[in-house]
Amino acid sequence: MKSLYVCFLLGTALFSFAQEREITIPPPPRPAPVENPSPLPRTFRQLSLGMDLDELKEALAADGLFAFRGDRDVSFLPVKEENLVETTGLSFIRRAFFQLRDGKVFIMAFSLDPNMVDHYSVFTTLREKYGDPGSLNPHQAVWENGGTRVSIERPLTVKYIDMEVFSRIVDESNAEESSRVFLRQRFLDEF
Repeated sequence: MKSLYVCFLLGTALFSFAQEREITIPPPPRPAPVENPSPLPRTFRQLSLGMDLDELKEALAADGLFAFRGDRDVSFLPVKEENLVETTGLSFIRRAFFQLRDGKVFIMAFSLDPNMVDHYSVFTTLREKYGDPGSLNPHQAVWENGGTRVSIERPLTVKYIDMEVFSRIVDESNAEESSRVFLRQRFLDEF
């Protein structure tokens, strides 16, 4: 107990000394910027944004990293010609999701196994290839160019998004919402 008290006193004295002397600890050095970063990929292995459903099914069936079961892993969503392909992965990938719009893949998401690969390793690899992310917060790191967005999201998911298709969907959604608000207000005005 006496040694714990001595450690406490010593720690308090050091803290007071540091405050009196205005000692500051410099932040860790920032990694050097990546020279000549690669363009963002639209492909992971043989899977690519923009491929059609049949090409996607063939690529998944041929890739030993996925346990694709064929049409059982394909769902039709009740939204404007959208499909969702969800399959389990083997080893590094736990699950993979592919969202299609008008018959073409516009989102690929890979949920990784944290027992096989860690968040920091994936982040470091992407940073070394593509430079610093354009957006970084505790939940995600995002790299984006005009047509493609690649992100790492917590707990450990890597996503590829075709931004042209995604932006079109957002615009359509906003137009539908505006129309709904207008019709609602018109209805209320009738009272």
